[in-house]
Amino acid sequence: MKVLLINGSPHPEGNTATALAAMAERLEANGLETETLWIGVKAVQGCIGCYKCMELGRCAFQDQLYNDVRAAVESADALVVGSPTYYAGPNGSLCALLDRLFYSSGAHLRGKPAAAVAICRRGGASTTYDRLNKYFQMMCMPMPNSQYWNLVYGRKPGEVAFDAEGMQTLRTLADNMTWLMRSIAANPRPEQEPWHMTNFIRRDLTTPAE
Repeated sequence: MKVLLINGSPHPEGNTATALAAMAERLEANGLETETLWIGVKAVQGCIGCYKCMELGRCAFQDQLYNDVRAAVESADALVVGSPTYYAGPNGSLCALLDRLFYSSGAHLRGKPAAAVAICRRGGASTTYDRLNKYFQMMCMPMPNSQYWNLVYGRKPGEVAFDAEGMQTLRTLADNMTWLMRSIAANPRPEQEPWHMTNFIRRDLTTPAE
């Protein structure tokens, strides 16, 4: 079984990389395969709400980052997304990518265990963590827990390694991810009902629309 870890930081060897490396080390010690993918520093196209993905089965934009992440997600059995905290939220480039990925590639994501890891200097990590978790919740992706929220603290590269509780939280998360993946493999999730999507806006059908 394979876990894909997405490094959503613009810094390839920063604290997000250190945190995800600790998780990967523990996952591999538990007998799982891991792959870590860095999103890089190039500008990332955001979703424009064109709905072309519903026709194409993939995003209409053909950038290499999206293609690489989509292919990696398809071959993985679970997902971990890590991000630094910028103004109490995840890196904007990461969110631009995830918006498109989750909207267009649900078939490759649905039902796979997923976890978010948020890194910050001092504050805002809880809202970063909350934002990332919402992607998983809308795709029926089981989320393993840990002994605390998956938050790690550090400013300079490598400082998160000195956050003893944060690093222990990630090791516990990796253990619980392993357990959840093996439990699901032994007992597949139930078949999902067809989605009944409704809108909250209603109009009087007897009145012509403007």
